[in-house]
Amino acid sequence: MSTLGNQAAVNEIPPARSAAPTVPEEDKPLLTPPPVSSSSRFLPSADKILAGLKGLLAPIAGIACFILMWAVLAPQVDTSLGSLPGPLEVAEQGVALYDDFQATADTKAQFYADQDARNATLPEAQRQYFEYAGAPTFLDQIFTSLETVALGFVLATLVAVPLGLVCGLSKRVNAAINPLIQIFKPVSPLAWLPIVTMVISATMSGPDPMLPKSFVISALVVTLCSLWPTLINTSVGAASIDKDLLNVGKVLRLGFFQRLTKLVLPSALPYIFTGMRLSLGVGWMVLIAAEMLAQNPGLGKFVWDEFQNGSSQSLARIMFAVIVIGIIGFLLDRLMASLQSLASRNHSV
Repeated sequence: MSTLGNQAAVNEIPPARSAAPTVPEEDKPLLTPPPVSSSSRFLPSADKILAGLKGLLAPIAGIACFILMWAVLAPQVDTSLGSLPGPLEVAEQGVALYDDFQATADTKAQFYADQDARNATLPEAQRQYFEYAGAPTFLDQIFTSLETVALGFVLATLVAVPLGLVCGLSKRVNAAINPLIQIFKPVSPLAWLPIVTMVISATMSGPDPMLPKSFVISALVVTLCSLWPTLINTSVGAASIDKDLLNVGKVLRLGFFQRLTKLVLPSALPYIFTGMRLSLGVGWMVLIAAEMLAQNPGLGKFVWDEFQNGSSQSLARIMFAVIVIGIIGFLLDRLMASLQSLASRNHSV
């Protein structure tokens, strides 16, 4: 009887509460990050901005110290044109040169407007068109100098890169060319200028040459003085290629052009751009001296004319031109460095 009672009690016990069903791992919802806006993808992070600002502190401090020392020491230096101009006087002349550019631009626009109005009232056969014959402004001379150094640099690159590749790939050609490089590399632009002037004057003897003689003379002097760094670095880059790669090219029976474009150039590309970067810096330095003596209307001629002028503002203008020359040289170097990093990307052999 007790056994039956115990069995009934057992049957009356409510069933235990079942545990929560388990969810497979693959069915669990994943935590998704908050959506990123399209504008924030292209914005630098706060850490990068802070690191960039910290990196600018030292250059800004150095420039500020230089300007402060310049402002303190300049009045104590006496010249034939008075005391050495300080930063404020030089900045004022920079503003004055820009104002001259604006005034000249307005005068030039008015000149062409009057010419068009005058020709509009005349028959087609009697119309006359003239170029504005005013003196070039400071900004015009900057662009002239940039055009001159660009032409000289391109000519130097076109000569130096192919010749450097041949010298790097052939020991005999390198042995034949190397003495000439060592002889002509240290020659000053002042020594090249009379030779180039006489040759160009005898060659461009036509009444109306396509390019001004002074422009061509300055560009060729830049070419003769700036091709050597590119030539030497290209030769070193072509000679330093791994010999195993050349042997692989022979096994695959690659032609000379294929070996040059697929093996040699990718290996020598960093050397070539380093040489081009050095050549551009040398060419920009040489240009100023060449323009002074060739009287090409550029920054060199501007400095020379202000030196010959001898006014109270000439020294400040010369110093402003020196600062502009340095800034342009720095920007050209940064431009070549950017092109080097861009061209060297994904060009490893």
